[in-house]
Amino acid sequence: MLQDLAQWPVDNVAGALIGPGGVTETYGDTTRAFALASVTKPLVASAVLVAVEEGAVELDTPAGPPGATVAHLLAHASGLAFDSREQIAAVGTQRIYSSAGFEVLAETVEQATGIGFPEYLAEAVTEPLGMATTTLDGPAGHGATSCVDDLARYGADLLAPRTVAPETARSARSVWFPGLDGFVPGYGRHRPCDWGLGFEIRGHKSPHWTAPSASPETFGHFGQSGTFLWVDPVRELACVVLTDRAFGPWAKPLWSDFNEGFYA
Repeated sequence: MLQDLAQWPVDNVAGALIGPGGVTETYGDTTRAFALASVTKPLVASAVLVAVEEGAVELDTPAGPPGATVAHLLAHASGLAFDSREQIAAVGTQRIYSSAGFEVLAETVEQATGIGFPEYLAEAVTEPLGMATTTLDGPAGHGATSCVDDLARYGADLLAPRTVAPETARSARSVWFPGLDGFVPGYGRHRPCDWGLGFEIRGHKSPHWTAPSASPETFGHFGQSGTFLWVDPVRELACVVLTDRAFGPWAKPLWSDFNEGFYA
C-alpha cells in the first residue's frame, strides 16, 4: 500500500505503517529529516502531559488568556487567535485552532520546570523513544523536524503508551470541551470540531484528511509542510507520511483516498 506514495506529486516522500507489533511496512528514505509544521503539536502535547504526570503543571493550571488553562490551550479552546496571542473568543466557546497557544504551553512548562522547552521535550519524549533525529528548533506550534523512523517510534508509543500512563493517553485522545464548533485548516468548518489534548479527533468530520472508514476514535495531526500522522486505536493501526511539498489542493482528496486503502 505504501508503494502508492511513489505516484504522489512531491519531490521527496517517506512513510511507515505501524501495527501492534511495531512497523509493518515502510517506503522511501525513512531517515531523511523533514519539517513537520503542525505535526509538531502532538509531540509538544506529549511533553506537556509528561509535565502534568510529574506534577510540574496541572491540566487546570491557568495559562493563556484569563480563565484559560493548560487543557484549554491543548484543546484549542482558549479563544486565542491562530498566529497571535490576541483573544478573539471567550474561553471554552469555540474551537479556534491556535498555534500561538502552543507557544504559551511551552513557556508555561519552561517557567514551571526551569528547563528550556526543547530540552524538556527531548528528555520527556524523544530521548526515551530513541527519536535521535527529532529536534524543536522553532516555535512550539510548528517548529520541529523529524524523520519517519522517529515518528514511527512515536506512533508505536501512541498505540501502546510508554511515555505517559495509559489513563493519561486515553484522556488525551478523548474529546475535551465537547460540542465546540470550529475549523480544521484546509477542510472547513465542522459542527462539532472534536479535539483532544493536542490531538485532532476524527469523529464524524467530512471532508477529512483521514480515511472515511477510519474509526471515529482515530486521532492525530497533519502539517502544512505536507506531513501527517494518524492513529486508529480501534484497528490498532498508525501511519506516518512526510513530504517536502506544502499542503494544498494536491493533497485533497489524495490523502483521504490513500488512507482509505488501509481499510479496503
